[in-house]
Amino acid sequence: MTGKLKVGIVGGTGMVGQRFVELLDQHPWFQVTAIAASASSAGKTYEEAVKGRWKLATPIPEDVKQIVVQDASQVEEVAGQVDFVFCAVDMAKNEIKALEEAYAKTGTPVVSNNSAHRWTPDVPMVIPEINPSHLEVIAAQRKRLGTETGFIAVKPNCSIQSYVPALHALLDFKPTTVVASTYQAISGAGKNFTDWPDMLDNVIPYIGGEEEKSEQEPLRIWGSVEGGEIVKASAPLITTQCIRVPVTDGHLATVFASFENKPVKEEILARWRQYQGRPQELGLPSAPKQFITYFEEENRPQTKLDRDIERGMGVSVGRLREDSVYDYKFVGLSHNTVRGAAGGAVLIAELLKAEGYIQAK
Repeated sequence: MTGKLKVGIVGGTGMVGQRFVELLDQHPWFQVTAIAASASSAGKTYEEAVKGRWKLATPIPEDVKQIVVQDASQVEEVAGQVDFVFCAVDMAKNEIKALEEAYAKTGTPVVSNNSAHRWTPDVPMVIPEINPSHLEVIAAQRKRLGTETGFIAVKPNCSIQSYVPALHALLDFKPTTVVASTYQAISGAGKNFTDWPDMLDNVIPYIGGEEEKSEQEPLRIWGSVEGGEIVKASAPLITTQCIRVPVTDGHLATVFASFENKPVKEEILARWRQYQGRPQELGLPSAPKQFITYFEEENRPQTKLDRDIERGMGVSVGRLREDSVYDYKFVGLSHNTVRGAAGGAVLIAELLKAEGYIQAK
C-alpha cells in the first residue's frame, strides 16, 4: 500500500458502495482501509455484512473481506483512519447533508454519490471531462466550513451522463432546445431482478424526482463560478421523461435537439470523435481513452452490448440523423453504476488528487 491514499467508503454495503469496493480493488492510487455503514452492519466483517446481499457479478475482493464495518455516524473515528471518503448512503437528504459536512469539517475530503449537496452553491457537481473548472469553488466552501483541507464534491445524476457529454461537445453550436427520454436500468434503484421481480416483463413510466434532475442538473454542469458560488446556465431549455425498463445496468437516452447555429452532420461526428477532457489530458487511471464513441450501425448502441465500453466509463452514441421537428436526433448510452455512479466518483477523486485537492493527511 506504499504511496497510496487511504480511502473510506461510507455506505459501503449498498449497491453503489459495493461498486466502489469493486472498482477500488487494486487501484493504483487508492486503497480501501475503512468501510462504514448503518449501525446494524457495524462490528461485522465486510464479508459478513454483505452476505446474501452482494449484488455484483464479480466476487467480493479479498482485500476487503475482513475489514470490520464501522458505524458511519462515528465520524471522527472513521475520518481518523483515512485520507478521504466516498459517500453513498441511503438516508434522508437533510441527514446526508449533515453527515457529509461533519466528515468535511474533520479535514476529510468527501466525494459523494448522493444528491443531497448537488445544489449547495459552493459544492462542485462534476463530470470531470466537462466542468473541471468548477473545482475552484472548493476554496469558498472550505472557508464556509472552517476547514483547510476538507470539502465536499459530488457527481451528478446517473441518467444525464447518457446525453450531456454528447451535447457538451456541441456547445459551440449553441443548443437551444433539448427533448430527452431516458430508459433506466433497475440497478439505478439499487435493485436486481431477485429484489424486484415485478420489473420482469414490465416498464414503469415514472421515476420519482428523475425528470426534475434530468432537466436542471445539466444547467448547473454548464454553469459558471461567480463570487464563490456556481450559477447555473440559462440555456438550453431541456424537457425529459424518465422511464424504468427491465434492464440490469445501463441508462439509454433518446435525444432531440435544436441549435442556434445548426451544424452539419459531419461536424457533429467530428466533435464527438475528437472530444477529450482534463482526465484524458492527465491520463487518469479510470479515464476512458475514448470518452464518446459513435456507432455507425443503425441498431447501436445497445444496452447489453455497449454499456461496458471503456470499462463502463465511456459514453456511446448512435443513430444521429436530421429530424422533421428539431434539428437532430440521436441515441446515447452510459453505464449507470460505473460512469454514472461509483466510477464517475472515482474519476472525480483521481482528478482532485491530480489537481492537489486531495492529499495524504
